[in-house]
This record gives sequence, C-alpha cells and structure tokens, in this order.
Amino acid sequence: MLKYPNIDPIALQIGPLAIRWYSLAYITGILAGWWYAGKMNGRAQFINQKQFDAILSWIVVGLILGGRLGYVIFYNTAYFLHHPVEIFYLWQGGMSFHGGMTGTVLAIYFFCRKYKMQFFPVMDIAACVSPIGLGLGRLANFINGELYGRPTTSAFGMIFPNSDGQPRFPSQLLEASLEGFTMFVVLSVLFWRFNKWKNPGFLCGAFLVCYGIFRIIAECLREPDAQLGYFFQYITMGQILCIPMLLLGIYLIAWSRRRNVTA
Repeated sequence: MLKYPNIDPIALQIGPLAIRWYSLAYITGILAGWWYAGKMNGRAQFINQKQFDAILSWIVVGLILGGRLGYVIFYNTAYFLHHPVEIFYLWQGGMSFHGGMTGTVLAIYFFCRKYKMQFFPVMDIAACVSPIGLGLGRLANFINGELYGRPTTSAFGMIFPNSDGQPRFPSQLLEASLEGFTMFVVLSVLFWRFNKWKNPGFLCGAFLVCYGIFRIIAECLREPDAQLGYFFQYITMGQILCIPMLLLGIYLIAWSRRRNVTA
C-alpha cells in the first residue's frame, strides 16, 4: 500500500488570505494554456493579436460559470435547490468539467460571432491547450484528497484523509496522466507533426474522443459522487456525460476529413 503524502491544500497563507493549490491550478492552467495557445497561433495565424488578447476574458468567464453551473445541474441539484445562495460559494469547490467545457465553447462561439471569425480554428487551439488545465486540476484534486478512487486491495491503494479509512485507488493521478499528459502529447503531435490545424474541427474531435475514452476508463476506478452513486448499478454520471462527447468527436473527425477532401 502506498502512503498518501498529506500535502497541505493551502499553498500559501498571508494573514486571513489563503491561497489553495486548487486555485493555483486554475490560474497556472489558464496562463500556461494562454502562452501555448500563442505559440500555436503563431504557426497557424488563426486570429490577430488584438483578438487573441481579447478572447481570454471571455474564455475565463465561460469556464468558471459553466463549470459551476454544470456541477450544480449535473451533480448536486437537490442540495442547491435548498441552498441557492451557495451556488456562488466558488471557494468551497465544486466544478464540473463538462459544464466548464460547455461554457468555454459558448464563450468562443459568441466571441467568433461578434468579431466575424471562423469558429472551429479557434476551438482547435482551445482543445489543444485544455489538457494543461485538466492535468493540473487533477493533481490539485489529489492534494485536496478528493475525488479519489474505489476501494482496492492492490499495491496502489492509499488511505485518503476524510475518507472511510479504506485503501483506495489514486484515480486523480490516473486522470492527470491520461486527461492531462497523454492527451496533451497526442494533440500536440497532431498539431505540430501532422498539421491537423489545417483541417478545422479535427483537433476538437480528437480532443472529445480522447477525453471521452480516458474519462470512461478512469471512472471505472473512481468512486462515484456520494449523492448520485451508480446508474444501472455500474455506470457513473461522468461516463454518461462522456457518451455524447465521444459521438460528437467521431462525427467532427469524419466531417473535417470529408470537408478537406471536397474542398
């Protein structure tokens, strides 16, 4: 059995101000993603510098609002119906990837519509940088001792604080490696080596397919949310939400390839 490192969730405390690793993960993910997006845009030239600088605030708002509302709607509706004010308590945690992705997509869509830009080229860059934030977010989940795995008797088991004391699989680290590192490498190779940015929509599709597969795999080892449990005895909410992602991703890849052939 592995020993849980018990890292303090608070990275820095200055008087009453507490800066948590989870907040740093969000900030670092946004800034690192922004830097990497600039590198990719320098290659593909999808968007001019003024528009590139302006879109960041749209994405941040869409990400945070979508992530929070997604958690409220998909994962804890009953609780927030009785405690609606706590929807705004972002510092208490509770964000949904699927909601954050939806909010980001809508923000980019309305931005592109306002400035009369093509939607998919911008989305392709956003898809390529997303694994940075995803990987860092899963590492922050591990530090917080939350969203851990199911009970296990394997050598990879850990006893997480505030759990039931059973050794559990560190599913956050699996998700960080799959949804973060592996997906980042795959999308980077497709962008830089195979020039898939020339097929608008392909990288979005690849992101959706990769994330859907990786999340479904990880959910097989992750403890489902206590307030939801399993659907049909085996399926989790995360897996259900990944099914339409997979189908849409496959469609986008086929659509982008067909569009490139007929262009």
